[in-house]
Amino acid sequence: MNVIIIDYGAGNIQSIQFAFQRLGVHAKLSNSVDEILKADKVIFPGVGEASQAMRMLKKSKLDLLIPNLKQDVLGICLGMQLLCNHSEEGDTQGLGIFDVDVKRFSDAVKVPHMGWNTIQNLQSGLLMGISENSYMYSVHSYYANTGNQTIACSQYEHEFSAALQSDNFYGVQFHPEKSSKDGAQLLQNFLNL
Repeated sequence: MNVIIIDYGAGNIQSIQFAFQRLGVHAKLSNSVDEILKADKVIFPGVGEASQAMRMLKKSKLDLLIPNLKQDVLGICLGMQLLCNHSEEGDTQGLGIFDVDVKRFSDAVKVPHMGWNTIQNLQSGLLMGISENSYMYSVHSYYANTGNQTIACSQYEHEFSAALQSDNFYGVQFHPEKSSKDGAQLLQNFLNL
């Protein structure tokens, strides 16, 4: 299987590659439009600040490519947030795949939200074999609201989208590559979609 991790300078790339290696799959890093279009599965990672990440996407014209991909795409953490309409972080216009906005947690809670947290209301083949209230590992200061495309929720200060889906686009706020057996199950499910 040809799995491409989009390389645009804003990713936790190595741990994702290792997670796929453990599943017996070589995930290749690429920013080549041609290679991304030919991939069976595409991973859209992201760590860092939203407006800077969007600038890097635009610089390589990947902002035009990603919304038009027809194969299964998995956005992870900031990657998922960039697939949303808008982020308060740097007042960033997103790619508009997920019809929700990204907001900052208030100062009433410790930010970033870091560590293990449970996910609930699981509703997609992406989450098959993962139990309600399973723990996933998160590190984020911003969150996607819940909406019609929410396929899993989590709680921190209030409910937010732990995972989203729109057609062939999937997104997870947590880091499956750092989430032990349930994270590995999610990545395997993504390969099996």
